[in-house]
Amino acid sequence: MSLWLSPWAFLFLLPFVAFLGWLLWSGGPKRGYVRFGAIYFKELATTWRVRLKYFPDVLKIMTCVFAVLALARPQKADEKVKRNIEGIDIMVTLDVSESMLIEDMKPINRLESSKKTIEDFIKKRVSDRIGAVVFSGEAYTRVPLTLDYQLLLDNVAKIKTSRNIKMGTAIGVALANACARLKDSDAKSKVIILLTDGENNTGLIDPLTALRIAKGYGIKIYTIGAGKDGDAQLPVYTPDIFGRMQKRYQPIHSSVNVELLTQMAEETGGKFFRATDTKTLESVFSEIDRLEKTKIDVDRFVKYKELFQEPLWWAVLLYVLAGVLQLTVLRRGI
Repeated sequence: MSLWLSPWAFLFLLPFVAFLGWLLWSGGPKRGYVRFGAIYFKELATTWRVRLKYFPDVLKIMTCVFAVLALARPQKADEKVKRNIEGIDIMVTLDVSESMLIEDMKPINRLESSKKTIEDFIKKRVSDRIGAVVFSGEAYTRVPLTLDYQLLLDNVAKIKTSRNIKMGTAIGVALANACARLKDSDAKSKVIILLTDGENNTGLIDPLTALRIAKGYGIKIYTIGAGKDGDAQLPVYTPDIFGRMQKRYQPIHSSVNVELLTQMAEETGGKFFRATDTKTLESVFSEIDRLEKTKIDVDRFVKYKELFQEPLWWAVLLYVLAGVLQLTVLRRGI
């Protein structure tokens, strides 16, 4: 980056601009004549010396221009930025039990709404390591803590409910799994975002035991209860006589253990949120993004290099050249 330390010096160029303007307005220098007293005898032939007789004056004007440029102190600024980043480690823990297929949240159901919102949250992070744990009756790590956001986004997009893992909602197991991924972290802040639409009904680890584990490792938990409580319709796909999958609905009762999720959040310094629609869920993740913002301290170092030497040397060179020309080949008589 280049700059001028003394830009006021350019005011000295105004007389030269005025002179050039007057020269153009007056029609420029006239052709020469031989003069004896008050009598002009004849017009001189236009030789190369006549054409160049004002060249030393032009060089002197250019000398003054370069001198002004040198006086304006051109500099080159070499800026170095040092960023001190205080990162956050975040484990997103997502419920993928069958109740997440209930179609009371856009664009399709609770699961797809949660995935889209999680993806938007990931895209807003700057330098935080993020991982993903999914769970129903048991839990597993889908993506360990990583800075490869594209890998993370690709995996989140592929999350779906599966009959290959145990049915149910094992909140305690899921929380313990996320804690295991964060326990060795040296980040300043360790966070679990637990999103579920049910209550703990299975698993070898009790939610309160998992809560004590999180507190022991200094992990903050944000809990989100997704979907509406009450009777709902769960979509079920079954093959017809031709093998084609047919969609039908079966009644189901859905409820969130608000008391448990609130306790988890409050005892770890987090916060409990209730998200009954997509818009609310998006605002929840926006608030978490605001509360858990990465701290970035920026130190700027600027080194300046003086550049006035080059225009100054040009000024000296042009002035000497003008003087030599005036004393030799372009010398004018008195």
